[in-house]
Amino acid sequence: MLQLYLLIFAAIGQAHSQLLLGSCNFESSTCGYTSDGELITWRLHKDGRFVAVGALTDDYEESGEDAAPQHELTGVLLSPVLEYSEWSCLRLVYQIVGSGSLEVLQRTEGKSFDKPLWSSQTTSESWVVSSMDLQNNTEPYKIVIEGKPGGTGNSVAIFEIHIIPGYCLECDFEESHLCGYSNQWNTNLNWYVGGGRTQLLHNNIPNDHTFNNNTGHLMYVDSVHAKTFKEVAKLVSPMTTVPLSGCLSFQYQRSEERGNMFSVFTRDSMGQYQELWRAEAQNQSDWGGTLSEWVPVQVDLKAPYSVQVVFEVAFNSPSGGRVAVDDISFSPQFCSTDSEPPFDPAVATCDFESGLCHYTLDKVEGSSWRSISVKPNIFQNGDHTTGAGSFLLAHSQSNRSGYMSRLFGPPLPGNMKYCLRFYFSLRAGFNQTDSALVVYLQQLQSNIQEKIWTQGEKSRGIWIAADVTFQTSWPAKLVFISSCRSIWDCGSVALDDVSLRLGDCELTTGSLASVLPGHCDFERSLCDYSQDKEDNGADWERRRGPTPTSYTGPRGDHTTGLGHYLHMEASTMLPGQSIRLLSRPLRGSRGPQCLHFYYHMYGSGTGQLKVHLKYDSGDQLLWQQSGEQSIAWLRATVEFQCDSQHQARVGKNIVFEATRGASVRSDIAIDDIVLESGPCQDAGITATVETSNLIE
Repeated sequence: MLQLYLLIFAAIGQAHSQLLLGSCNFESSTCGYTSDGELITWRLHKDGRFVAVGALTDDYEESGEDAAPQHELTGVLLSPVLEYSEWSCLRLVYQIVGSGSLEVLQRTEGKSFDKPLWSSQTTSESWVVSSMDLQNNTEPYKIVIEGKPGGTGNSVAIFEIHIIPGYCLECDFEESHLCGYSNQWNTNLNWYVGGGRTQLLHNNIPNDHTFNNNTGHLMYVDSVHAKTFKEVAKLVSPMTTVPLSGCLSFQYQRSEERGNMFSVFTRDSMGQYQELWRAEAQNQSDWGGTLSEWVPVQVDLKAPYSVQVVFEVAFNSPSGGRVAVDDISFSPQFCSTDSEPPFDPAVATCDFESGLCHYTLDKVEGSSWRSISVKPNIFQNGDHTTGAGSFLLAHSQSNRSGYMSRLFGPPLPGNMKYCLRFYFSLRAGFNQTDSALVVYLQQLQSNIQEKIWTQGEKSRGIWIAADVTFQTSWPAKLVFISSCRSIWDCGSVALDDVSLRLGDCELTTGSLASVLPGHCDFERSLCDYSQDKEDNGADWERRRGPTPTSYTGPRGDHTTGLGHYLHMEASTMLPGQSIRLLSRPLRGSRGPQCLHFYYHMYGSGTGQLKVHLKYDSGDQLLWQQSGEQSIAWLRATVEFQCDSQHQARVGKNIVFEATRGASVRSDIAIDDIVLESGPCQDAGITATVETSNLIE
């Protein structure tokens, strides 16, 4: 439902925004949008006004595509070729009836997969507005709209597609859909549309800021119906779909500043609020209790993940006055040149393959972390990054009764929220694991240390991911400390792949599988991959923890150590029997493609793992590995070419094929697949059939 619940306004001003190619209101045509002929057809309503897949009304003719089950039906609507070098905003007015779903993607020539922009499975009783930012793009692309009705009597319909220059946060409130802004309904206190020569409650609504007359529109909230101070009115922007950093600007008027509070917040997908700005009494003119002059506001906005901007007003009585807002805009440049430059969290990211990056060691002799590289074998794990690279190790080989190893990170600016992820492994000893590895945040000025993480999970000799959300008001640095009171209790602590991002870990470290096609960590599902049922009934199994058979298979997944991976359980198969996993169909591309994945081949009877490129006429071998390799997860890199163009149903697929060896100790596992366009960036590490031992 389009839950604006705003006061009905009589006249809507003409849209002054310039509509770009790809916009359509479907009044009499589809404006160059076409249905993919391989799938079910999007049909234009006989009187215009919308296109749909499914059966919304009797106005639809029978599609005739009844061969496939209803829940598998998919309709793909393709836009004409779009060439926008500047940032733009796509606004979609749509409706989902029943159990259907709708997804919007971006298709660029030469890319194997479409880039997801937005999706929804939420049903509604009327039209809904959704917005998505189209970032700067130097290459032509198409908008792909994929609708799945989901069953008999269900439907997915599109009423309007508007593409305009600028950011989706921007709005002058002149269009009927209000740029996707909505009022969060409150029984007594709400935002209303003002202007348009329609004053249903009051006759003293000011001129809007856009046109400076009473025909333009603005948003306002009035205290006349307020009952208690706890009541607030919230005007909520659409959820951003890409990270944004820059200057948010808007115009406002506020009367009776002593009787109301006006603030602007961001709200993330978890419902957490962060205040950006608040109107103060000293910033206000003496307006005599009435709205008059528009006041400009500029505030820095840093949104590393999806957020909404919330304009919130609270009144302390029915005579608390009124607040109006108009002309919200956004710039990728920060509001003031005096603003500190944007912080790049990559400065605190390190895989320790080429040294310590920006980290430093404690100067105390004999108490430092040291960098080591272990050749992976059937007895010892390698590093986390590739299985054959470097990591840091702190251990108890000391003549003293104990030891303490400190690793200091680079300076971090204050007043920011961070997400720290790192991988650790505890091996032997450590009767007291609470001091085996601890992470502190140390203020730069005072050197005061605050503990932000301590070891709580026994790693069992495998790499385990730790995610830590922290916030600091002052500039600080991270300190990794490994200590031991007695050498009799101490073992070793391994540390690898430290990364830092802005924001909350629950929002920044989510599964890639749900976002990027071709990527899968198997934490939630098989993503876009599927089992190949052509050869036999055996399947890849999604598993967590060790495999059932001793002395074979991994003890944990590669992603977090405690998550899921795919594996071939040899004890339920016959020697020489194979299982196959298929990617979604790849489109042809002009250049090379790159495939990364991690594999685990441990067991005395291990068979063979192959990667194929599947054609309609057969398979092309891209990579293979045979026999027992290591107790560790190893990384493979495959670069390949996929030149010919294919439709959605007849394209090529990447195939992972595992073959059981001679004994039950023949488990094979895969995890963390990344398939993307372009050459592999790992210099000198390109997997081919001739050089199939792809350990980095």
